[in-house]
Amino acid sequence: MIHATQALLDALGAALHSIAPENTPAPAFEAPKQASHGDLAVTAAMQLAKALKKNPRELAAQLVAALQAQPAVQQWVDAIEIAGPGFVNLRLKAAAKQAVVTEVLGAGARFGFQPTTDRRVLIEFVSANPTGPLHVGHARQAALGDALSSLLATQGHQVTREFYYNDAGVQIATLANSVQCRLRGLKPGDADWPEAAYNGDYIADIAAAFQAKESVSADDRSFTASGDAKDLDGIRQFAVAYLRHEQDLDLQAFGLKFDNYFLESSVYANGQLEQAVQRIEASGKAYEKDGALWFRSTDYGDDQDRVMRKREGGFTYFVPDVAYHVNKFSRGYQQCINIQGTDHHGTIARVRGGLQAQNLGIPQGFPDYLLHKMVTVMRGGQEVKISKRAGSYVTLRDLIDWTSRDAVRFFLISRKADTEFVFDIDLALKASDENPVFYVQYAHARICSVLSAWGGAAESLAQADLSLLCAPTELALMSKLAEYPKMLTLAAASLSPHDVAFYLRDVAGAFHSYYAAERFLVDDAALAQARMALLTATRQVLANALAVLGVSAPESMAREEKSE
Repeated sequence: MIHATQALLDALGAALHSIAPENTPAPAFEAPKQASHGDLAVTAAMQLAKALKKNPRELAAQLVAALQAQPAVQQWVDAIEIAGPGFVNLRLKAAAKQAVVTEVLGAGARFGFQPTTDRRVLIEFVSANPTGPLHVGHARQAALGDALSSLLATQGHQVTREFYYNDAGVQIATLANSVQCRLRGLKPGDADWPEAAYNGDYIADIAAAFQAKESVSADDRSFTASGDAKDLDGIRQFAVAYLRHEQDLDLQAFGLKFDNYFLESSVYANGQLEQAVQRIEASGKAYEKDGALWFRSTDYGDDQDRVMRKREGGFTYFVPDVAYHVNKFSRGYQQCINIQGTDHHGTIARVRGGLQAQNLGIPQGFPDYLLHKMVTVMRGGQEVKISKRAGSYVTLRDLIDWTSRDAVRFFLISRKADTEFVFDIDLALKASDENPVFYVQYAHARICSVLSAWGGAAESLAQADLSLLCAPTELALMSKLAEYPKMLTLAAASLSPHDVAFYLRDVAGAFHSYYAAERFLVDDAALAQARMALLTATRQVLANALAVLGVSAPESMAREEKSE
């Protein structure tokens, strides 16, 4: 069907040029508002009506005549109809839909992938400072970032996953002081326990490991504790390494591996921050006021100018961000995407403005942002707010331990990033159609069960007579499979990995309807073979899309007893 659709798109372009040679719009198909209206819709007649000063339905009639003269239309289209004010609806022949089975079986795990390009994309996400366990907000970032990375890779892009964190500053100092207080025998609730200290049990764990002179290693660092409670710098370095190790374990449990770790301290050590400030000053976008150095961020759409260097010394937090993104651009990435919470919305204008003031040729709108709202966790009908390990919030590890990696990944990607999300622990554990990840995975497992019972050779499916696949549920399922490559392309362009989860539920729904309507292991060997080919193609597309989300495609699953 994909080949047929492309051929029809070319035919539409030729037909449009024949009726509007000087105002030819780009050929495009849309999905009809209702499935009963056909398979492909064209709105070009209504778009051209004003420019050509003609009635849209009159233009639609001309377009239909031009289309009917095209060989591809004669080969793949069963009927063309004019509807409403000038819609042109095409009904495809069954052969056009059946062709997708061959296309999927031929491409296998690469079905939906576009050819490799030289476009380099950097996606920065999670970016948690090593001051505590990863929380549910980081979990949503992990799901979004990893799925978006995989999604862009299907379009042939070279994608780098990057983790940025502050390995110095006030929060790290608070971490070190908190551990030192534990080493001195203090605990939360004691009169001398600092109000700003971190209270989770993990602080006591770090103190005990430091006292035992343990060595810890993370993806980007290693450190051995001195055991000396007076060694504040050693405590700081050990605590950072300890928590980076803990974060690595969280990420491993999530099935996520970063390609690069970037330290905020490096932009200070390498002079990149000072250079960024100097370029802003050279551009005339900085000024002194009240002893502080300010950036004219209002020139770039910010609601007020921002302090860069404080009166008492030291830079405000957005200045290292500017230096960091100059570094990203200098590494040759054509697109950089930041996945952050919606509380970062106010920083976008000043960071982008600071980059424009560098006069380095950085494109306007660099970097892109994908902002997400936070997650509410429910269990037993009650909101869960506290983790004993973290002290004040639910962690990523909690979600995985309570449910599964697959559930966490699928659930957290199943809504648009900028919408509130309720993670229902009880729902995630249900082995029923109410649970979306189970619903999709069970479709894959069901297909595996049928194919196992059939027991035929997979190689024989290439010779299947696909013309036998003409039941309404078969045609609907094949149409849905054919949407996969375009869905990936559109989802990647709009940075919308949740579209993959939506699509998976649609495919699973189309399959479950097929399963309920038809028998597969029929006496007619040719029909059985054709249906096994369709099931194999469906299994492949489900597995491919689940892989984009980092979710497994199990071959067997138990489910709650209920009517099919």
